[in-house]
Amino acid sequence: MPHDIIIVGGGPIGIACALEAQKHGMSYLILEKGPIVNSLFNYPINMQFFSSSEKLEVGSVPFISKEAKPKRDEALEYYRRIVTSNDLNIHLFEEVAHVQKKATLFQVKTSKAAYQAKNIIVATGFYDIPNSMNVPGEELAKVTHYYKDPHFYAKQKVAVIGASNSSVDAALECYRKGADVTMIIRGSGIGERVKYWVKPDIENRIKEGSIKAFYNAEVVEITPNSISFKIGDTLHSLENDYVLALTGYKPNFEFLKNIGIELSADEKLYPVYNEDTMESNVENLYLAGVICGGMDTHLWFIENSRIHADLIIQDILKKI
Repeated sequence: MPHDIIIVGGGPIGIACALEAQKHGMSYLILEKGPIVNSLFNYPINMQFFSSSEKLEVGSVPFISKEAKPKRDEALEYYRRIVTSNDLNIHLFEEVAHVQKKATLFQVKTSKAAYQAKNIIVATGFYDIPNSMNVPGEELAKVTHYYKDPHFYAKQKVAVIGASNSSVDAALECYRKGADVTMIIRGSGIGERVKYWVKPDIENRIKEGSIKAFYNAEVVEITPNSISFKIGDTLHSLENDYVLALTGYKPNFEFLKNIGIELSADEKLYPVYNEDTMESNVENLYLAGVICGGMDTHLWFIENSRIHADLIIQDILKKI
């Protein structure tokens, strides 16, 4: 029998959708290509959320943390316990390859099996595809678009590309573990959305010279032993061991287009959906979470997209 709902993505919002579906006695299946809350699992080990714990809660389940703003390990524990204690129907390490609507049912093919569903919820987030710098040497092993543990970079010359929360966290942590850190920043300063309790720290470290920073700079080439960048017409080159290219991430737009979702014609690539129901231009196919923001990945996050679960399930219930 087809499921009432298949949820693509087992992150916090996908879990919230499953809880809401389960509450109303609907048959559902979460398909997650990695472990539970795969994106959070791949966050830096010491990452601390901007939001306080109660704003990360889903399904009215309390989130108790040691500090007001929880860290990655506490979030993993919280969402894992929700999945296990509610015995959510979730298939892990099973990637969705294709979704196609035939008549009134969606045909879903994964890396392991095939399924049918009356409704689809896409809650895939945006952390899987890094924004490329498109420069020579970006493919070198010394370059990574993901940052995990600062210990690895101790006593190394590290270039951090960007001035967002992830870049600032990486620069500070690597510096404090003994790395020689240089930030290469396209803009004129540290990002305005950097966590307010971290921003003074990075600015003071730059001011005192503990962390070097180059502003209005654009990377032009990476070699095994150096990194080159331009400021205006002036070319700079630094000795370098590792590059943390924390240039942001984007949703899988090809997946969205392949399943029939229309995107805006501008560079933002906003997917088309009804803000009152979260239903896309494809009937009975819904969007939830950060995926709704297109390239503006800062518009939606756990705190303000938890409501998507209720909007979606209520709309599905009205159609039954």
